[in-house]
Amino acid sequence: MTTNFVHYQSAHCENGVTSSLLRNGGLDISEPMIFGIGSGLYFVFLPFLKVNHAPAVSFRPLSGLIFKRAVKRLGIKMKRRKFRSKQQAAGLLDINLKNNIPTGLQVGVYHLSYFPDEYRFHFNAHNLIVFGKTDTHYLISDPVMQYTTELTFEELEKVRFTKGVFAPKGQMYYPIHIPEKIDLKKAIIKGIKNTCRDMLAPPPIVGVNGMKYLSKKIRKWPHKIGEKKTNHYLAQIVRMQEEIGTGGGGFRFVYAAFLQEAAGVLKRDELNSFSAQMTEIGDQWRDFAVNASRVYKQRSQQKDVYNALADQLYLLSELEKSFFKNLKKFIRTVA
Repeated sequence: MTTNFVHYQSAHCENGVTSSLLRNGGLDISEPMIFGIGSGLYFVFLPFLKVNHAPAVSFRPLSGLIFKRAVKRLGIKMKRRKFRSKQQAAGLLDINLKNNIPTGLQVGVYHLSYFPDEYRFHFNAHNLIVFGKTDTHYLISDPVMQYTTELTFEELEKVRFTKGVFAPKGQMYYPIHIPEKIDLKKAIIKGIKNTCRDMLAPPPIVGVNGMKYLSKKIRKWPHKIGEKKTNHYLAQIVRMQEEIGTGGGGFRFVYAAFLQEAAGVLKRDELNSFSAQMTEIGDQWRDFAVNASRVYKQRSQQKDVYNALADQLYLLSELEKSFFKNLKKFIRTVA
């Protein structure tokens, strides 16, 4: 039992799944375009929520929100379900496959058998596509993998119903109507305005303010909780930024690609300049991750390393504050 499905590799899971589902449904739209329209660029620091025994940091909005925003702004109708019954979840997935409907799923990472051990953390906001079924396995298109793979029936059930923060509850989703005409310009403008609003939001834990708040915490942690625990917290920040899929520097590069595409659609060359600026910011996020990793691996030769990291993060917050203020001002001029 297989669907007529083409696998596309992408940088991150939710954007990639959404793009793949729409491409296979007849709408040729890139991962960066989905990401930008869905306002996927984000930052939040949640000191009161622990993930892997460290404060939660995310460089993306809640799982599913990029998808929800993108399809709504594009005028696409999607079907989305969560389940209490494992049997019902499996049954409806099988019906979709019989009807040639590739289906997106939210799953937990820890029990994905095709992931390398070092990437299998307790993270429940991963997304993949099931596009077929054999007598013993489901056929999987995971957008972060180069090739398609597979999971046994038991393995897929386990990742669909894993417990913990953001438990997926068997969640599945797929397009049911893609209009012939898409107002891409309107969707792009809405996506950019939403991203500017999110990144410049007043709450102290969100956007550029969240970065500044985390910067202050990095200064205080060594004295308050000790270097060992601080290093664990830094490792978690880097993991969420570069490894697990919440974006970080990588999402800055995806957003830069979106702005470059948007420049062509909106016929506004100014967005190419914004794209170049965001690429430079992404490079500095990568530098931050490298420097932080040297600290928690005890390989840094820099003096006063924790204050240096805090300074670097504060500078990033200032760069993004200026960037999004200017982008917000510019997008108001676009009809």
